[in-house]
Amino acid sequence: MDYLKTVVPSQLLAERGSNLVVINPGSANIRVGLAKQDSPFSIPHCIARRTDQFSKLNVQDQLLNSQVTTAQHMEREKAYDVIASLLKIPFLDEEVANSSVPRKMGRVDGYNPQNNRKDGAFTWTDTHVKDLKSSVPQESSSDKSLVPDSSVQNEGTESKETTLAEQFREVIFGEEALRIPPSEPYSLRRLIRRGHLNISQHYPMQQVLEDLHALWDWILLEKLHIPLHERTLYSAILVVPETFDNREIKEILSIVLGDLRFSSAVVHQEGLAAVFGNGLSTACVVNLGAQASSVICVEDGVALPNTEKTLPFGGEDISRCLLWTQRHHQTWPQIRTDILTKPIDLLTLNRLKESYCEIKEGELDAVAVVHSYEDAMPAGSHKTRLTALNVPPMSLFYPTLLIPDLYPPPPRSWFHDYEDMLEETWHIEFSRRSDMPDGFYPSGNAGLQMWDNYPFFPMKPKKEEKLGLAEAITSSILSTGRIDLQRKLFCSIQLIGGVALTGGLIPAVEERVLHTIPSNEAIHTVEVLESRTNPTFVAWKGGAILGVLDFGRDAWVHRDDWIRNGIHIGSGRKYKDSYFLQAQAMCYINS
Repeated sequence: MDYLKTVVPSQLLAERGSNLVVINPGSANIRVGLAKQDSPFSIPHCIARRTDQFSKLNVQDQLLNSQVTTAQHMEREKAYDVIASLLKIPFLDEEVANSSVPRKMGRVDGYNPQNNRKDGAFTWTDTHVKDLKSSVPQESSSDKSLVPDSSVQNEGTESKETTLAEQFREVIFGEEALRIPPSEPYSLRRLIRRGHLNISQHYPMQQVLEDLHALWDWILLEKLHIPLHERTLYSAILVVPETFDNREIKEILSIVLGDLRFSSAVVHQEGLAAVFGNGLSTACVVNLGAQASSVICVEDGVALPNTEKTLPFGGEDISRCLLWTQRHHQTWPQIRTDILTKPIDLLTLNRLKESYCEIKEGELDAVAVVHSYEDAMPAGSHKTRLTALNVPPMSLFYPTLLIPDLYPPPPRSWFHDYEDMLEETWHIEFSRRSDMPDGFYPSGNAGLQMWDNYPFFPMKPKKEEKLGLAEAITSSILSTGRIDLQRKLFCSIQLIGGVALTGGLIPAVEERVLHTIPSNEAIHTVEVLESRTNPTFVAWKGGAILGVLDFGRDAWVHRDDWIRNGIHIGSGRKYKDSYFLQAQAMCYINS
């Protein structure tokens, strides 16, 4: 501790952070980097595998439900009109009475501080193996085994060049997987949906875990340049969403320690890590992700489990709402936009949302370039006037405006262990099961089978709340039950995640939350704190800070222990918040 008080923060990050890999998985993107880095790599959390079962791109997911009932359609239109009234813009089906009134226009000169490439087109992924002729040494007998027999027999002929050029890549990772032409024979797999492993009858658990291992292994090799044989020199910090169940955390730990071969690992929650990432100790953390949002309160470096709220919507839903709004107003070009069969269209919508959507009063239009993508053809450009751009982000407060869920969450029957990582279960006395081997602690049992011997204590699963964002924040803070803490939390709201970058969101949250607090509560001030770090990766940064400060404590799980024995539920080795570090974390935020 004396050393921590005297050492320069950048020196400590350099000393301890060079062998710490921070992994922050999310529904849409995974953020990975060394703790000593200023920012992580952000990579779409998906993988595409070549398949012979489909003649075109197939999205391997659970059943898709895109049917809109009459009641849902009416609720959506009603929500739009409520928002229109608040923003002082025409209602959904109301024509502008005086078209001579100038409308507020977005920038059209190509400059945008958040996204300098807002009008740039995406390109289709080249799914073929690169021309091997240039990479294979000339006429070497030792190298001929690398070339197919038919090519060897016709060496130097046009047939050889055609055979090599038409070989498909077996696996494609990250954003490249989202830009595969629909006509290509690939199965696209998203590893996490709505804050959970994307397990369904169409995507079995074993396949999900194999794909997760393959993607993370590729990131470590291609982005961080850490080959498999060197990973025992590294430790991993897992910064996991609050939405994860303990079963999911165990499976991921098995991959990190077993398959990826890290020497040790520790688990921290996103909300807690975000507090440390901003140099705080107490805050209400609002995590606005791509497919799920969550709210949790942290007091003096300890996350409070009874304050957790999970909301089943996020940034991608706002993007889909943007498309619906434009189609209703007939401002969307006459192009085939389908985010299910063409994930590249979702990339386009996300970019438009990030570049043009904001929360502000008055009519908000913008001239934008919308790109269309048809099977392997170059992108088409369509200059169009987008309208009502301030409506989609307001859906955070009025979620009935959002299009009904295309991606239902995984079946909860898969999870047999509802133990929440926040619960202090190591103080509970568990009876020893008669079928447990005598060597259970320690045991020669294989690590992966260790969890089969877990005592089974059914607990309530985490529930998704049918609330708007303001109601969720208010309910979370008021559930603490202490007026002094409530007042402090209402003035210490922290927005994290990509959606937190939305223009005008901070004053909107402050205003909406203030109006949501019941009148009988003696609370009159609401404040959202400006993030000192990019909200997109502030939780990743907090994980790095926790890692360098907390390295060597008992919370770390070592590979040998995991493989030999697993972790006994009563041993005190719990993946729990580290609350001894908030004082030290303050000075590391800007390092």
